[in-house]
Amino acid sequence: MPTSPRLHIESRLAGGKSLTLDEDASNYLARVLRLGLGGEARLFNAEDGEWLARIDAVSSRRIVVTLSENLRPPPQAAGAPLTLLFAPVKKDQTDMIVEKATELGATSIRPVLTERTQTRTVRLDRFRKIAIEAAEQTERLDVPGIAEPALLPRALADLPAGTALIFCDETAGPLPGGTAATVKPIREVLASLGRRPAAILVGPEGGFTAFERAALHGRADTHPSSLGPRILRAETAAISAMVLWQSACGDWG
Repeated sequence: MPTSPRLHIESRLAGGKSLTLDEDASNYLARVLRLGLGGEARLFNAEDGEWLARIDAVSSRRIVVTLSENLRPPPQAAGAPLTLLFAPVKKDQTDMIVEKATELGATSIRPVLTERTQTRTVRLDRFRKIAIEAAEQTERLDVPGIAEPALLPRALADLPAGTALIFCDETAGPLPGGTAATVKPIREVLASLGRRPAAILVGPEGGFTAFERAALHGRADTHPSSLGPRILRAETAAISAMVLWQSACGDWG
């Protein structure tokens, strides 16, 4: 595999095609990496795969490249799709969730607004940039979709039919009225799901309310899951659940 830098490109890619890169990409290649005429980069997207590109022209703000060799074909589905639903937390921790979800193979990422969500303003353009940079670094050919924030009921209703919901229930206590809650170890839940399409739901710093927990426990095809005896930070819970899912149900096997 070539060691030349990788850039995600929205434009269609094909052999022999010339492209004028945007200002950010041109600045990265020319000023950060100091590539000149004849320098090479790898350009990719999910529709056309990855292509070797040669720098043919350099101006003050733009670089022109020509595509030569198809290095990797468009990605084929390697496993069941995985959606991450998470309640935004502090900026750095939220950025980490988006970055690591991309590295760990999430196909879709959506912020959800719960009753205790403290951070309700998010920048989807920033999330998109973080996801692209993570895809470039990890050799992914696709970039996960970043959906608009939504109230929890709407986010759940929007899940594709047949998607199993892995509900990370850190409380694991009784439901309202004293009804016992059935919460299984997440590894046991994952073993029962196999390679079905799935969504992982992680709550806010204060956890889910009693009403939200009751609604989730009563929802069809929802699997309340425990990540162990410790109460994890939101970002730790999201990353841990995704690692376990990839190991049991994703493309690591």
